[in-house]
Amino acid sequence: MTAMIAGRRGTARMGAAVTATALAFSLATGVAAAKPAAAAQDTTPPVATKTGWVALADDASHQMTVWHNGEVVRKMPISMGSAKHPTPNGTYYTMEKYSHMVMSSATYGVPVNSAEGYETPVDWATRMSWSGIFVHAAPWSVAQQGYSNVSHGCINVSTSNGKFIYDNFPSGTPIVVRGTSGGTYVPGS
Repeated sequence: MTAMIAGRRGTARMGAAVTATALAFSLATGVAAAKPAAAAQDTTPPVATKTGWVALADDASHQMTVWHNGEVVRKMPISMGSAKHPTPNGTYYTMEKYSHMVMSSATYGVPVNSAEGYETPVDWATRMSWSGIFVHAAPWSVAQQGYSNVSHGCINVSTSNGKFIYDNFPSGTPIVVRGTSGGTYVPGS
């Protein structure tokens, strides 16, 4: 598995031992190892912010880059909406926050007991849209964060990264989503 991940990430020259160490660190801390594509994310998205904070969720790298007052302060692996439930592209602004909540497919018409249904408790949830898109802790998807999209449209992050966003992003903080197959977000939805 290490060789497969190393090959997919272009780090085969690092050797299996170094790659395994980097992967173990990444999974344990929720902080992604440096990737060549990450350099393109170091430019703050051209959106206004009244909070001093801006985030960019980039589907190509499966990374979220966070700026505060124009400086990169954190990069984190993410998993966004799957091909069946893609996260729409666009600029979202944070709304309400919940230290703990239960997410349910019933809120958008899919019965909990159906094949596509779910009722899942989550921690450190920060609402991005009234249609139910949040950035939240998703410890069950840490292995996919940084590599693939598996959510129902939310942005999944590690527990420590979810708490970081919850603690630091005031209401009205822009989160830009780009590069997904999810069409375009309609502000206010």
